[in-house]
Amino acid sequence: MQKKIKFAVLGCGHIGKRHAEIILSNAASELVALCDVQRVDTFYPGIPFYYSIEELFNSGIVFDVLVIATPNGNHAEHAIYALEKQTHVLIEKPIALSKTDAERIIFKALQVHKHVFAVMQNRYSPPSIWLKEIMNTKLLGKIFMVQVNCLWNRDERYYTSDTWHGTADLDGGTLFTQFSHFIDILYWLFGDIKNIQSRLRDFKHQQTTAFEDSGFVSFDFVNGGMGCINYTTAVWNNNLESSITIIAENGSVKIGGQYMNEVQVCNIRNYEMPSLHNESTTKRNAENKDFIQNHQYVIENVIDVLNGRAPVSVNALEGLKVCDIIERIYQADSSLLTTTSRPVFFEG
Repeated sequence: MQKKIKFAVLGCGHIGKRHAEIILSNAASELVALCDVQRVDTFYPGIPFYYSIEELFNSGIVFDVLVIATPNGNHAEHAIYALEKQTHVLIEKPIALSKTDAERIIFKALQVHKHVFAVMQNRYSPPSIWLKEIMNTKLLGKIFMVQVNCLWNRDERYYTSDTWHGTADLDGGTLFTQFSHFIDILYWLFGDIKNIQSRLRDFKHQQTTAFEDSGFVSFDFVNGGMGCINYTTAVWNNNLESSITIIAENGSVKIGGQYMNEVQVCNIRNYEMPSLHNESTTKRNAENKDFIQNHQYVIENVIDVLNGRAPVSVNALEGLKVCDIIERIYQADSSLLTTTSRPVFFEG
């Protein structure tokens, strides 16, 4: 029999509210509490509201999973606190701002026998699912080159004085906040990387952020082939693209669009491109800048796992690897950025 899974949401900003909406819309889940440092109880009247994680757990309200949608730099502290209280955690990306803090989360979860779910909803987009199937069947053969381009706009409309975005201690850096989803896709498809070389620059955000806004990163894959990531948040006015191009033994593939949501090239030997499920809806939502609808699949996976019907789709070790890769990219920076412009890594 299916158990109805009870959730509490910690952090009621844009993404936290999205989680709350999805939990409320799923008949197999129940939203029992909200928590934020600012009063937002009018968001969902009747749902108990608390001002701190301590107040939430001291309230006596029983729930199975704490959704952690607080600023990045608080994720590890909040996850470990909840795990110590014998609660499963669902952590928005990134799960931490350092490999060390990610390891602390995993260690605590193993100690208390609780699950850590990492939010990487882009894995559920139809092009991502299709590309993973292509890689699993080795249809492309040997991988020669992989290029990821993440060319976005983040300006003063995003980096305002009343937000944590752009700060070294809570945001952590462009790769953590904007582009960790694409680092995850890269690792998910091709495995770990080595021989990293990075060049980072801050072109437009000296007054609004404590870190770079652009970077060229090259590397080798441990499993063979080479790759690069070119990223920026200095594009004028609107996002330009998020894309991945693969050159391989048996063909070439490119997935593009603003949010890596469209198959633009499929040229594979003796292969006909299938029609992807829900591709038109995915494209429309991306064009409307609402490409977070795949959070519903994240919540569904949590429910299925806790009811014994499925494995964890994105586990804590995968969340750790994203932190590890980003940390190594920043450490490999050979640019002229000053130390005050570099992301700060926390050792707990």
